[in-house]
Amino acid sequence: MKNTLLKKIENKEIVCGVVGLGYVGLPLAVEKAKAGFKTIGFDVQSKKVDMVNAGKNYIGDVVDSDLAELVKSGMLSATCDFSFIKDVDFVAICVPTPLDSHQQPDISYVARSSEAVSKYLTSGTMVVLESTTYPGTTEELIRPILEGGSGLECGKDFYLGFSPERVDPGNLIYKTKNTPKVVGAIGEDATEVIAAMYRAVLEGDIHTVSCPAVAEMEKILENTYRNINIGLVNELTMLCDRMGISMWEVIDAAKTKPYGFQAFYPGPGLGGHCIPLDPYYLSWKAREYGFHTSMIESSMMINDRMPEYCVDRAARVLNGFKKSLNGAKILVLGVAYKQDIDDYRESPAIRVIEKLLETGAEVTYFDPWVESFKEGHLEMTGIPELSAEALADADLVMVTTAHTNVDYDFVQKNAKAVFDTKNAMKNVVCRDNIELL
Repeated sequence: MKNTLLKKIENKEIVCGVVGLGYVGLPLAVEKAKAGFKTIGFDVQSKKVDMVNAGKNYIGDVVDSDLAELVKSGMLSATCDFSFIKDVDFVAICVPTPLDSHQQPDISYVARSSEAVSKYLTSGTMVVLESTTYPGTTEELIRPILEGGSGLECGKDFYLGFSPERVDPGNLIYKTKNTPKVVGAIGEDATEVIAAMYRAVLEGDIHTVSCPAVAEMEKILENTYRNINIGLVNELTMLCDRMGISMWEVIDAAKTKPYGFQAFYPGPGLGGHCIPLDPYYLSWKAREYGFHTSMIESSMMINDRMPEYCVDRAARVLNGFKKSLNGAKILVLGVAYKQDIDDYRESPAIRVIEKLLETGAEVTYFDPWVESFKEGHLEMTGIPELSAEALADADLVMVTTAHTNVDYDFVQKNAKAVFDTKNAMKNVVCRDNIELL
């Protein structure tokens, strides 16, 4: 099987399937098709499938013309019909792995996708999970589902591995194509073949590890590392506030050291699909081994507190103007979870808005990237433009996302008061009415 698959990869005879056409899956499907491999995208949402088949892009990191040309040429198509899995040689599972209402891992999307794949899995197929999850998922969850549903044996009839997605929306340098990849599979042959498949598609280095669990753990490490360091900075920010010290100035000074220090910055909390969630996956799995991840859990608690802390700071700013937060008009600038993207998944700005509303504040928002949003029970539409009137009407402007296409000098000149949680206004000359986190 190994030599046959390697030959098919070399000759571009592999048909690829990508399950889940979101922020990870669609860019991956596009790159596979661009590399000369016929690719079929699978998704349960007919709207996404219809848009792909119409050549219409909905993901910022995909070039519109690339998608349209690949669909037109027949190299890329999409479907809701999983029976077409029988026609593919390589399947990448790129579905969400959120937390449930109890902050426990929700791997139902992975399980259902694996079950759908298992029904049509054929001998000689490579299956790779890309969704971020806890160590052990590939071997403990997916392998039994695939073997049980197909009657095939892993390692003998099909290959199974894990290659964690590495997607940074809005990154102008590193995209799916050139970001290094880690591959861990069940068995040496599987590792060699799956790595060869990724090398045939991507420009970034392909680093192989001994098993899927190592690859799963390294992905958790990447984001837990960031969570802990951001938690440290956020906690020191709260301390520096009490001490009358600017944490932003402290970080600028510390990062002059050319070794042993990496700058992380405070903010209203963590957003996106990875950093706020992955540590929960690890701490949950650790309990199975009687292990308490105290440092990780402490950073999670600190970061989870930040939206509430920012609302408390906003109340203090308003107190300086003899104004209560209850009934105050608050204009929030930015609901995306990071600058210059339209992704608001797990955005701390939305949690800030929720906390403000709970206090009785009247909240509006402006985000040049996010026209409207629906998160849980909260649904809002932003104001159409950031006018002088809208700024002047607000009792407080809160900057929660540092978009670069906002005129912060204009904001400062027209706002009564500004609470900047992202240091977005660092280049504004006059700072008399600006409070920094």
